[in-house]
Amino acid sequence: MSSANNVESAVSTPNDRNPSLTTIRPRRLRRTPALRRMVRENHLTVDDLIYPMFVMEGEGQKVEIASMPGCYRFSLDLLLTEIAECWNLGICAIALFPVISETKKDDTGTESYNPEGLVQQTVKAIKQNIPEIVVITDVALDPFTSHGHDGLVDENGKILNDPTVEVLVKMAVSQAAAGADMVAPSDMMDGRIGAIRKALDAAGYIDTAILAYSAKYASAYYGPFRDALDSAPKFGDKKTYQMDAANAREALKEVALDIAEGADIVMVKPALAYLDIICQVREATNLPVAAYNVSGEYAMIKAAAQLGWIDEKRIILETLTSIKRAGADLILTYFAKEVALMLK
Repeated sequence: MSSANNVESAVSTPNDRNPSLTTIRPRRLRRTPALRRMVRENHLTVDDLIYPMFVMEGEGQKVEIASMPGCYRFSLDLLLTEIAECWNLGICAIALFPVISETKKDDTGTESYNPEGLVQQTVKAIKQNIPEIVVITDVALDPFTSHGHDGLVDENGKILNDPTVEVLVKMAVSQAAAGADMVAPSDMMDGRIGAIRKALDAAGYIDTAILAYSAKYASAYYGPFRDALDSAPKFGDKKTYQMDAANAREALKEVALDIAEGADIVMVKPALAYLDIICQVREATNLPVAAYNVSGEYAMIKAAAQLGWIDEKRIILETLTSIKRAGADLILTYFAKEVALMLK
């Protein structure tokens, strides 16, 4: 008898009249909260969470992002206070994103590698005040370019790959020099992980890790984030470098390339519409896998909660648990602080 038939023969319904068969009742293990906790397959903890945070110039500034209720742009002084609070809640890592003034943007993103720039100064200050927290810095040009693209652009509007990588390398090394624990290239240029790893090692930053945005899709879920940074592209779109939402095998190719080039962690972005990709990436590598629960995913839950259509806390936990269940070891989420408070 086949194994399938063996299983079939061992299972009976509550109405089965054959007393020789054992009745299988999965509900036995759902009967009480304690039993459910005992057999729970996935556990969401504060250690799974990375908190994306926005820093702006000035002092005493805390500006709510209209399309992301509960999220703020902080000036450095108030950002440090917020990070200290997050650390005390058990959040052990933040991802830093800068809001750059228009006067400091240009076509080639030169401010991105300014050793006295906003990101670099912010990293130094965080490490002086809360040295234990893991600081992850974004490596991409869109916050720094006047055109809003993640790469350099030629006269015909084409995004240039290799010249962009040269700038990204400078940016990553300057962030490492400032004290970043991990740099996170989010640009999707070909070959940038290998180039950054080589440059970091050559500059003596062999312990600076790389979190690669390996499978970053050209998604409509990024709208509120671009509002937060004022970084929407001024022309065209990002489909020539970010991935097509219809593709799955290509994600595995991108992940394999980034691993071969020296990535320490690989990431899928966005998360909810790409749970299948997270699952496939998890099966394809033994490296830690991260997923980005992005701004549009956050904003939809917040909007529905404000209208009273959903139980916000339960939806947040269910959403993040689904990302964990799909295979993510780490989750970048704007809900990190709220979840830390819930779990605490």
